[in-house]
Amino acid sequence: MPTKETKPEVRRLFTDYLERQGHRKTAERFAILDEVYLSNEHFDVDSLYMLMKSKGHHISRATIYNTIELLMDCELVTRHQFGKNLARFEKSYAYKQHDHLICEDCEHVFEFCDPRIQQIQSMMGELLKFNITHHSLNLYGKCKELETKGTCKHHKK
Repeated sequence: MPTKETKPEVRRLFTDYLERQGHRKTAERFAILDEVYLSNEHFDVDSLYMLMKSKGHHISRATIYNTIELLMDCELVTRHQFGKNLARFEKSYAYKQHDHLICEDCEHVFEFCDPRIQQIQSMMGELLKFNITHHSLNLYGKCKELETKGTCKHHKK
């Protein structure tokens, strides 16, 4: 779980990465990093772009795309493909392994963590003589709130 020390640590890791790779350390790149780490949701590039524009940042979609690529390369952001053709991202530093439930109606992504999945991963690694480093589990369905009430707080109107 992240602590209040996460932001400076993430900024330090990103700075070190940019220096090692010979990339410029721009204010825009760090503004994007900060917005990503302020969020507790999965996001796509367009929603991040609109959020940053609404906060007065003068930044292009191309800069966001390029910065997200850098953040993925230095393992500060993880990319997910939850069906359809829209990539979603989430911060990944200091966050434990978790899995996802994706509503097919409202497209909201719910996170969950169940130690039994980790046990299955360990058991399968031993059984198959395979060193499993991580996993990704996405379960798709329909959230009960939308099914029973006809609407939910996540549903896009």
